[in-house]
Amino acid sequence: MRSSNQPKVRYAVVGLGHLAQVAVLPAFARSQNSELCALVSSDTTKLSKLGRKYKVRKLGDYEQFEECIAGVDAVYIVLPNHLHREFTVRALQAGVHVLCEKPMAVNEEECREMIREAEENRKKLMIAYRLHFEEGNLFAIETAQKGKLGELRIFTSEFAQQVAPGNIRLEAISRGGGPVYDMGVYCINAARYLFADEPHYIMAHAFRSNELRFAKSEEMAAVTMRFPGERVATFVVSFGAADISRYTLIGAEGVLTADPAYEYAEGIKLQVQRGDKLRKRNFPKRDQFAAEITYFSDCIQRNLEPEPSGWEGLADVRIVEAIYASIRSQREVMISPITKRQRPGMRQEIRRPPHGKPQTVHATSPSGEAA
Repeated sequence: MRSSNQPKVRYAVVGLGHLAQVAVLPAFARSQNSELCALVSSDTTKLSKLGRKYKVRKLGDYEQFEECIAGVDAVYIVLPNHLHREFTVRALQAGVHVLCEKPMAVNEEECREMIREAEENRKKLMIAYRLHFEEGNLFAIETAQKGKLGELRIFTSEFAQQVAPGNIRLEAISRGGGPVYDMGVYCINAARYLFADEPHYIMAHAFRSNELRFAKSEEMAAVTMRFPGERVATFVVSFGAADISRYTLIGAEGVLTADPAYEYAEGIKLQVQRGDKLRKRNFPKRDQFAAEITYFSDCIQRNLEPEPSGWEGLADVRIVEAIYASIRSQREVMISPITKRQRPGMRQEIRRPPHGKPQTVHATSPSGEAA
């Protein structure tokens, strides 16, 4: 990434939940081309305390959204999944670029509306796939695509955590709740970029316990995705199991395992086994959010199309919808893949040092713990 003498890209962060407070807001201090200028939340205590902490004067609630983003260049949307479309569209119509957390939206129709609004208003739309800029993850992609595992055959992944009762992630599927929307998109995205291809058949099963916290969404889902070339990807995601974040990519000649694979609060650890040779590489914790913000600002300044664009977000959401269609029908579902223009590669690596763990205001982790 080249340096630029242009003014910093000015951001509003929309939504001040746990992720915004522990990861997004601190990231701006480590992005040389980006500046935090406005905060939007319905919680006046959050606005007051975080505004003072980050020296942000422009503060407002969601009804004041357009007023609050006037004068900024971009917004980072860190809202519940069912609100992504509304506030992305409002920002684009106000002439502001959008960096939106994943999943992009709740369904394909919403994703396409977001893409259409970005195109019509000539603004950038990027989905926050932070691992597309992380060295450890990009090294795994490079290992796979350079044939170091031989012909790729199998992808497997397990991603789980315990989610406390009342957490927004346990909302109904129609509002983007459940482990597939929250965690499954990581597994889906990883299979797609490691195979450098799109699945065409999906089979899935959902599992529920009798716990009241899972009244609106499933506790666990198991998914099989068939890729061209008779390749297969399977994953299990759960909101009711011990923490795990792992994937394994198996080729005809070698095996790559990432464990942990999807985290931002710790480094990525890779292991490559080929015959009798075992190679381990540990990639230190970095500020993945500062990296993605820096990348998006660079795209704005240089008028470049972001790699994890709206089309990337759409590809994953279409698969999520196919997963739930399979769960409902108890049958395999065929999905026609979209054409990918770009995929992540080592050229996108950005390194930013990690920050400490900040204190949160009226926010808890998915497990219910305060930072």
